[in-house]
Amino acid sequence: MSKTTTAAALALGAGALTWLVHRSRAVAKSDPTLRHRFNYRVFPANNPAVLWYYTNIVHKPTEPIEGVGVGFVTTPTASSTDNHEVDLYTFEPTGVELSDGIAVWIHGGGLIMGSTELDIESCSKLAHDLGTTVVSVDYRLAPEHPYPAAIDDCVAAIRWAYEEAKAGKFNPDKIVVIGASAGGGLAAAAVQRAHDEGIPVAFQALIYPMLDATTGQRPTPGRGEFSWTPSANRYGWRSYLGALPRPRDGRPYAVPAEREDLSGLPPAWIGVGDLDLFFDEDLEYARRLREAGVEVELVAVPGMYHAADGLAPDAPKMRTFRASMISALREVLHS
Repeated sequence: MSKTTTAAALALGAGALTWLVHRSRAVAKSDPTLRHRFNYRVFPANNPAVLWYYTNIVHKPTEPIEGVGVGFVTTPTASSTDNHEVDLYTFEPTGVELSDGIAVWIHGGGLIMGSTELDIESCSKLAHDLGTTVVSVDYRLAPEHPYPAAIDDCVAAIRWAYEEAKAGKFNPDKIVVIGASAGGGLAAAAVQRAHDEGIPVAFQALIYPMLDATTGQRPTPGRGEFSWTPSANRYGWRSYLGALPRPRDGRPYAVPAEREDLSGLPPAWIGVGDLDLFFDEDLEYARRLREAGVEVELVAVPGMYHAADGLAPDAPKMRTFRASMISALREVLHS
């Protein structure tokens, strides 16, 4: 082996060791019950091959739990210039006390991945635990479909729920909207738009929502180490918006954290971990909602990283985290 090759090998080994030490220290900050082998992997969201792997190999279509029927409908997107038909999956639980309300579910995936098919099992469980119909929206993904495609599709799902309610199938005063990660951000934006368009939403549950496009452009020491990193966040927003936005760039509902007037929005449950990249923006949104007179239940979990409830769902902290959200939603749906 030549001196050049030896030096390169040593440098590579030193770099790998440095990375492993850093990663081990990051993992050590997380709650021991939430640690997972995926915590030692990096997710380069801007790599098409990696996106394909996570979408097709790691995440596969799931099946509903027993006792929940699955249906399928389409509805026009909420745009006067777009003829797209939005796919909606419906989940109807049986054998439980059933609410006359309806929950709209918006999946996560950084605005660039995810689908309703991946969430079939979790949505069926959500319908069972809430005791209500759940509708999951298969919104279009960036970068193939940039803003405003996703928000138009999500608002279309809420409109569909409202039209069904006006037709007598559901109670129009018990429409709730739930979203996780990017879906949480889209849920927040869709609720803002629904409010402005006169569509009643009784409650919003935002699970570690992706709200602020500037997150990841500044240092976030100790946060964003797992599942969703600053570089992934920059790529997700850039894919959706076409470029990293300037504050208040004039695109309505594009970045929910940029809305100035939050008064009149429905009560909210917001849950996030203190190791999550979105921790600061989520706490700030909760603060601003409260300042605007909106009732907010904020659940901030020590030692929780982004999407830990998906990797360690049976951990006591994650059971409590989910139970808190379910309780808040059931209070509205079964009132």
